Amino acid sequence: MLTLTAIRNQTEEIIKRLALRGKDRSNDIHEILKIDENKRQIQTSLEQNLAKSNALAKEIGDLFKTGETVKANIIKEESSNLKNTIKMLEQELLDADSLLTEKLYDIPNSPSFKVKLGYGPEDNETIFEWGTEPNLPPNALPHWELTEKYKLVDFELGNKITGAGFPVYTGKGARLQRALINFFLDEALKAGYYEIQPPILVNEASGIGTGQLPDKEGQMYHATIDNLYCIPTAEVPITNIYRDVILKESDLPIKNVGYTPCFRREAGSYGAHVRGLNRLHQFDKVEIVQIAKPEQSYEILEQMVEHVKGLLSKLGLKYRVLRLCGGDMGFASALTYDFEAWSGAQQKWLEVSSTSNFETFQANRLKCRYKNKDGKNELVHTLNGSALALPRIVASLLENNQTEDGIEMPECLHTYLGFTKI
Repeated sequence: MLTLTAIRNQTEEIIKRLALRGKDRSNDIHEILKIDENKRQIQTSLEQNLAKSNALAKEIGDLFKTGETVKANIIKEESSNLKNTIKMLEQELLDADSLLTEKLYDIPNSPSFKVKLGYGPEDNETIFEWGTEPNLPPNALPHWELTEKYKLVDFELGNKITGAGFPVYTGKGARLQRALINFFLDEALKAGYYEIQPPILVNEASGIGTGQLPDKEGQMYHATIDNLYCIPTAEVPITNIYRDVILKESDLPIKNVGYTPCFRREAGSYGAHVRGLNRLHQFDKVEIVQIAKPEQSYEILEQMVEHVKGLLSKLGLKYRVLRLCGGDMGFASALTYDFEAWSGAQQKWLEVSSTSNFETFQANRLKCRYKNKDGKNELVHTLNGSALALPRIVASLLENNQTEDGIEMPECLHTYLGFTKI
């Protein structure tokens, strides 16, 4: 969440940056400042009354020692009334703090100055494009027909076992999943990332720490008896490793990578745009996460973008990079780049990665800080990116590489697969 210090000291700048999301949040920001001011007044009054109470307690003790019992009992009555006032102020302070936290949780991150004003996907900027459209045979099939033809994915069986959006990968389809996961992990390790295999269930504090809660409860599978959540991405458990941690400056940047299944309770929608692998409730993803000093984070974001570009280029997929406008960015992001791969048979772009800088938004919730060179604790910047999410990568690979007599596999996967063609 946004820090109160920033809201107090950079009020107009934050209002201006939030407006890039396509909505005026000035009233919300001023309400937060009003609640904060009220809270500070209550805090001051409480401290004054506590000091007075302590002084009275000392005075009462001294009076009893000198035998002035009548005077001591009169002051005791005043002290008793003061304790009631203190109790009331303590509750008022708790209520003000709770309301302030609630209002802060409702405010999204303020976009970076690089972000364009916009209201939805139509306002995003294409900043890079690579590759050429595949030359497909005249009878080219969409991936949901290819997976059935070559027995790679069984959607009906997944529906039987669990429900729609939970496919079963079989034969070479399962091997392709495993190959891609290992390829993405190995490429991340070559780039200096440290591999983590985290839990895929997290507690409420972890969801709050990275901004999934209380904003996205409806999109997460919730194990209510234990109050645990299935992760929507490895970003959540990996970033929460550093919750309530004070890092050394020499530790930064921290580079972690992890493979996990991911779970998303997306609202039911129908049509070709969600057929097959286009939208799933469970899918596999390799995630890269970095913890960085503020002055380094945007340079690191560009390095992460280049890493994802390299993966897509090695896979031979035509792709483009979008810089998201304010209205299309995630709640916690300050700047996001989306990667879209071209789907030859569907003749459309499919989102395959999202790479973001959250600045201090997550770190403030996580209380993740580092000791700077002056010995002061300073909030870190957190970043993450899909490197990569598998379903739409698989869809694009199958569609773009199909021939009259099978599906050619990218050379970078041959060693992992143990075959070159399906």
